[in-house]
Amino acid sequence: MAAVRALRHPQSGELLDESLVLRFDSPASSTGEDVVEFQCHGGRAVVAAVLDALTSLDGFRIAEPGEFTRRAFENGRIDLTEAEGLADLIEAETESQRKAALALAEGGLKKQIAAWQDRLLGFSAEAERAIDYDEADEAVDTALQRECAELAEELSEWLDRPGVERLKDGVRVVVAGPPNAGKSSLLNAIAGEERAIVTDIPGTTRDHIEVPLSLGGVPILLTDTAGLRDSADRVEAIGVERASRLVEAADVLIWLGEPNQAPDQAGVIKVHSKSDLPERNGALEGSLVVSSVTGAGIAELVGRIEALARRSLPAEDAIPLNRRQSAQLGAAAEALREASAAKDVILLAEHLRRARGGFDRLTGRAGVEDVLDSLFSRFCLGK
Repeated sequence: MAAVRALRHPQSGELLDESLVLRFDSPASSTGEDVVEFQCHGGRAVVAAVLDALTSLDGFRIAEPGEFTRRAFENGRIDLTEAEGLADLIEAETESQRKAALALAEGGLKKQIAAWQDRLLGFSAEAERAIDYDEADEAVDTALQRECAELAEELSEWLDRPGVERLKDGVRVVVAGPPNAGKSSLLNAIAGEERAIVTDIPGTTRDHIEVPLSLGGVPILLTDTAGLRDSADRVEAIGVERASRLVEAADVLIWLGEPNQAPDQAGVIKVHSKSDLPERNGALEGSLVVSSVTGAGIAELVGRIEALARRSLPAEDAIPLNRRQSAQLGAAAEALREASAAKDVILLAEHLRRARGGFDRLTGRAGVEDVLDSLFSRFCLGK
């Protein structure tokens, strides 16, 4: 029900605002409780006056961060995966993050889990029937074992997909090479602003510099590193060691050194930098010619970075899992694998019970008390 109403202070009768008032009756509201919503004019003074009037009434208080969503979870309106999706949606900064969070918040994973649970319950029912009615309790139905193995394999395929952390933290793009190769200048050119100090003195960058960016909706973490060389300077040597570790961990590596010295790993883009200088004329075979001064080759380089970065992200039609979800799905998969190898039907039924427990923890039906406070504290006030 919706109506336009005058909001007046309960003590003074002073007119506070003309507001659209909506009433949502339990259990069809977002939280599963009776809810009234005031859609006021958005000025800070109006909102402050209405909140002041409400909190002057007995039994009214400001909600804790995430309290409405937590009540929705506790009242069974959403499950834990949907709540996690809402938290991710609030924090989304790129198009890829928004799409992945929205798929989770709209119940995409919840529906898939429900389908898995239906199959698992069928397996459990068959195992319990065998325990109760089969004359030889030790006998194990090979068809049931095969079905358990097939479901375990399906869960493993989900676990092999790129996780949501790459979407949240960004694909690690590392700029590396020897000192004075133009790494910091290139980072500034890609970022479109001066983020790293640039001089003609070798060894200027002694520690890595991280710049979060969005390239075509793809979140990346662009990282400038210390020049790779042997150094007697203790501080620079620490920076070189860190740079080496970052190179190994890079999802995409922009290499500004000699092409034949590039690390042998996936996702390497070999760059011939400083092409505006006379002594740098002539491209090296297999290298992209760029100049941070003239801008030559920068657009093509950004395009290559984006293309490689997309390969490290979950597919747009996939639902990526976070670490908690992966852990519980992995536990269910392991229990199913053990069920498929069980030599006794009673043991098989016990493994299936453990698999069901993994799904229950995944959806928040059981064993997630330690997760809830951490999750809902990420929400803003009033959500």
